[in-house]
Amino acid sequence: MDLLNTLVDKGLRRELPTREEALAVLATSDDDLLDVVAAAGKVRRKWFGRRVKLNYLVNLKSGLCPEDCSYCSQRLGSTAGILKYTWLKPDEASQAAAAGLAGGAKRVCLVASGRGPTDRDVDRVSETIKAIKDGNEGVEVCACLGLLSDGQAERLREAGADAYNHNLNTSESTYGEITTTHTYADRVDTVNKAHAAGLSACSGLIAGMGESDEDLVDVVYALRELDPDSVPVNFLIPFEGTPLAKEWNLTPQRCLRILAMVRFVCPDVEVRIAGGREVHLRTLQPLALHLANSIFLGDYLTSEGQAGKADLEMIADAGFEVEGAGEVTLPEHRATAGGGGCGSHASAGCGSQEGGGCGSHEGAGCGSHADGGVCGTAAAEPAAPTAEPRTDLVSVRRRGAGTDLAPNA
Repeated sequence: MDLLNTLVDKGLRRELPTREEALAVLATSDDDLLDVVAAAGKVRRKWFGRRVKLNYLVNLKSGLCPEDCSYCSQRLGSTAGILKYTWLKPDEASQAAAAGLAGGAKRVCLVASGRGPTDRDVDRVSETIKAIKDGNEGVEVCACLGLLSDGQAERLREAGADAYNHNLNTSESTYGEITTTHTYADRVDTVNKAHAAGLSACSGLIAGMGESDEDLVDVVYALRELDPDSVPVNFLIPFEGTPLAKEWNLTPQRCLRILAMVRFVCPDVEVRIAGGREVHLRTLQPLALHLANSIFLGDYLTSEGQAGKADLEMIADAGFEVEGAGEVTLPEHRATAGGGGCGSHASAGCGSQEGGGCGSHEGAGCGSHADGGVCGTAAAEPAAPTAEPRTDLVSVRRRGAGTDLAPNA
């Protein structure tokens, strides 16, 4: 296909596709799906080889969130039967993190529900970061605590945090339909605060909330403009007891097209398959490794994931390898100071944005979260949902952090 050849060429040069090209990826047919995966896989291998980075979530504080994010099982008014507990102590969080690190994770993501941290909360998390880093040389720590106030990102950086996650989730034009207790601009501001403090920014999206193809392209182009080092792609987990419980819009094929589009738009960024991969990608998860270079190991914040052992076997069976603790995730031009890369920095070689603006979506409150068509043309209006509800695959987490049971890692 001319479209795919063009996108591969642009991806290898870190050049921004046009919006029409990005939309056309989402509009490709199932007959062309393997061609799409193969093309995006060339770009993934150019910048990340066959390495897969493993990340491990620790839910520091679960439930009881005052925000009304419609996708979230911890939201205000949620009746989902999730675990609810207040802050883990530093030694408890460190013990939970140890399970993921033993399973091969090189980054620990510390997440807490809520609108944003108080200064005392930042102190708590700082103590937890120290406890984890003291016992695990070389581990990366990403914090995900919600909207940041002035000076908090700097304090987290001083405490040893390497990254900060705060997802945009969906397009600016539809954000108000998903959340009313804070704004899209609030989220952008927090990502910018993380950047300014010298933290590696992690920001992504949630697919499957009823959004259009245009919404998906809008949010990915907005992310490219923000220039995060990591882009988590969450697939909505429709928890009973949340407003989006009936939104079953994703098929495994559509999930792969979304990941391919993200890879083409952000070719040299860590693309992470986050919450919902087991629910929506299902048996096609190994194909997604040709598009994304990063996954979460084991369970998520309020839902259970695939067994950690199965994750490792899947990576090996698909011909990939777990990224070692001593390996640098990002390409050299991004890993070095001032490298830029996928964003709008002039040094990145990818130009300015054209027409656009760490976590698992299902449990982090304000702080985290996660067709046919003719190639080269804009996508048609999204078709009516065709995915069958797989409520049997939605399992509330009952082990690990906040419980007396061993975690899944």
